[in-house]
Amino acid sequence: MEKFTLRRNVLASAILATIAATTPQTLLAAEEEALEEVTVVGSRISRNSEFENATPVQVMDRETIENSGYTNLQQLFEKNPAAGNGTFSTRGNNQDSTANGAAAVSLRGMGADATLVLVNGKRVAISSFAENIGTNFVDINSIPLAAVERVEILKDGASAIYGSDAIAGVVNLVLRKDFEGAEVSMDYGSADGYDEQSFSAVWGVNGENSNFTVILDHHKNSRLSSSERGLDNPNLASRGGNNNWSSRGFPGSFILASGDGTSVPDPSCPEERDNGKTCLYDYGPWTLITPEAERTGLLMLSHTDLTENLEFFSEIAVQHNTSVAQGAPTPLDETAGLYVLADHPDNPFGEDVEIYRFRTVDAGARHWEIETDNLRGVFGLRGSIAEWDWEASVQRSRSESKQTGSKSQGWVRTDLLQEQINAGNYNPFGGVENPESVIDAITTSLVRQGKSEFTGYDFSINGDLFETSNGTVAMATGLEYREEKISDIPDDQFQRGLIFGTESVYAKASRDITSAFVEFAIPLPADIELSLAGRYDDYSDFGSSTNPMASLLWPVNEMLTLRTSWGTGFRAPSLAQVGLGPSQKSVFLEDNDTYGCAENETLCSSTDYTIVFTGNPDLEPEESESFNIGAVLEPLEGLQLSLDYWNITQENKIEDQPAQHLYDKYCDSQDSVICNRADPLRPEDTLGPIQEIYGTYLNIGEQDVSGIDFTAVYSGLALAGGELGLRLDYSYLVEFDRIGLGSSEDPINEDLAGEYEYPQHRWTTTADWSMDNFGLSAGINYIGEFEDVPDHGASRTDRTVDSFMTVNFQARYTGFNNMVLSLGAENLFDEEPPFAIGDGADDLYGYVQSQHDPRGRFIYGKMTYSF
Repeated sequence: MEKFTLRRNVLASAILATIAATTPQTLLAAEEEALEEVTVVGSRISRNSEFENATPVQVMDRETIENSGYTNLQQLFEKNPAAGNGTFSTRGNNQDSTANGAAAVSLRGMGADATLVLVNGKRVAISSFAENIGTNFVDINSIPLAAVERVEILKDGASAIYGSDAIAGVVNLVLRKDFEGAEVSMDYGSADGYDEQSFSAVWGVNGENSNFTVILDHHKNSRLSSSERGLDNPNLASRGGNNNWSSRGFPGSFILASGDGTSVPDPSCPEERDNGKTCLYDYGPWTLITPEAERTGLLMLSHTDLTENLEFFSEIAVQHNTSVAQGAPTPLDETAGLYVLADHPDNPFGEDVEIYRFRTVDAGARHWEIETDNLRGVFGLRGSIAEWDWEASVQRSRSESKQTGSKSQGWVRTDLLQEQINAGNYNPFGGVENPESVIDAITTSLVRQGKSEFTGYDFSINGDLFETSNGTVAMATGLEYREEKISDIPDDQFQRGLIFGTESVYAKASRDITSAFVEFAIPLPADIELSLAGRYDDYSDFGSSTNPMASLLWPVNEMLTLRTSWGTGFRAPSLAQVGLGPSQKSVFLEDNDTYGCAENETLCSSTDYTIVFTGNPDLEPEESESFNIGAVLEPLEGLQLSLDYWNITQENKIEDQPAQHLYDKYCDSQDSVICNRADPLRPEDTLGPIQEIYGTYLNIGEQDVSGIDFTAVYSGLALAGGELGLRLDYSYLVEFDRIGLGSSEDPINEDLAGEYEYPQHRWTTTADWSMDNFGLSAGINYIGEFEDVPDHGASRTDRTVDSFMTVNFQARYTGFNNMVLSLGAENLFDEEPPFAIGDGADDLYGYVQSQHDPRGRFIYGKMTYSF
């Protein structure tokens, strides 16, 4: 808390010094050119532009989005330098992912649950499927890019304005409205073995005092498998990494009734995959880089004047998304309890055997089909009373997801498999393909259903309070009430322990929240503006939270503006973290089962372990403090430069108990209630194979993150008979100190800046040139180097993952009547992602999927026609 107090005192001193040092008699407010005022994220009071805010805001308008060539928000955000680790997408989804088909944004690398996503300044329903079991988030795949007028990114904490989740920042998606006429847009793009196609249509009509706008959007992409990019072999031993092949093989390995309890490979195991104890398996060729997906959305926006000072408005949005996920065939181990008797017609051992490690490759890959339906309706009134603007609205939004797997999609039930083995119908030996009729007898269908509901009511009012000698004091205030519910119900076959090798999630919780906020904009001498804000949130489950915020904006002269802000924030425990039922997660330990391995070499085999998590209703909210200080310089007409230092401190962070911590503390005993072991394999052993390890969520973490942002924008530069615009956005991660549980009871303190998945340097630069009917756009995306392989205690690596730079290019022509034609390329020079040994868990194929896109050169064409 020392840093909290220090920064609070620094800002308070700056505010008091400014007030004391200036007087109305000596400094008068300068007259400024009138500019259109809009409400930009980070304040409830209107501002003029992203450079005239006390808090750093980046705005990407419709033209910028179209010139980027990106077709969805996922691509737009993952290239943004302010984003970082925790931004995830459909890339890398597999049957073990718990939020398949979805995508999220994570500002500052602090996690998707530390970034608040708004639509037209309002909250929306979260995804019904949480990522990584307990991370609730807004699925940005539920908002079509064709419907977005501009994207506003607040790169500062804002709980005093918006409440929970705005720890690292806020993303506000402002929708298109007041459209008149019609517009149709079509685009198609492809990379080697992969393609995308999109279609959108916008239609709007104006009445005497009204507008009705309809937006239709459709997007479809094909699948891109790992094998098509040569990223399908998890054996990286030849390149300095580990052999991550699975010990759950095909052929398998067995424990003989007459043996000493150690495993032996199937006699037909190929020599190159026989490690003496198990028959290894290469599961890589089954994986997908990008699954096929299809998204269709319809958005209707309207407003009409009821009286001179009263307007009715509405937003209705419907979105239907489909996607798939795929993984290697079902992996089985000793916890399945499968066996083969001596009289089985295919048993090569001639005695009873226990199936130790095996994979039902003949049943095929495990395959999920995911459907998500989102519905959102907002209805409200806005008007003015005595020069005060007010707005009242009600919102109802819902996100429903259904994940299904059929009998033909590789889902094997262990009880049915045992029945077929006992009947002599299924042959688990020799790596043979069993008949289709037998496969049909051992497979099943599965259904997982999720539902997230949001109901919100809000009222706000803003206007001018009174005049002072320095200007007008403005105020915004309001009340909000919302109800949130979530349920994620897996198939009961998971709960009965009949399905192996796939994570299952169960969650059910609800809460209601009442909030009140107030914000003041106070003009001081020398054109300084002081903003003060505060918010009170009362939750039905954990209690209440009060958060203040203060900021200063000082236009020193026509060239230089200084700004600073300070505020506290919080994140309420997610509904998944509170209401989680027994949910399974597969993880790899640092050195496998070292306790068991010391007694029996069979337990040394490389495998993943099942961690069973449950929710914790006693969780407290996370707390944070954010601080920003910066300057905006306009040395030349059309040139704007901004430099900001930012710091976010997060305490009481909610984290799942690390699997390695649970293992080290509890798995050295056969009688542990946390680490559940099967019976020992041999009479002389004291430890049997691990079946499950049980964990929960605790307020155990702290993070202290700081960095520097630099932005340069140059517009209106004359070049070669045309006009050139330039922009650079650069982020430098100074520190990312994290305190959490380690292998022992003592907390570990890590500085992640420059470590695995945390590059210190990220930047993008764009140039756009236009002349008459021609236009050219070019962009460079840069992700800096970082250390390879996450640190585990004292274990380190000196290897680094190289930087990754890609170039985008677009040419457009507007000479045809009412038509714009564009042709472009992303990753123009077809750069491959840099090699990485990886983390031995999510990154097994030689690259870091959270940071580097392996799609390759993507060439696209687009046509937009207006009429």
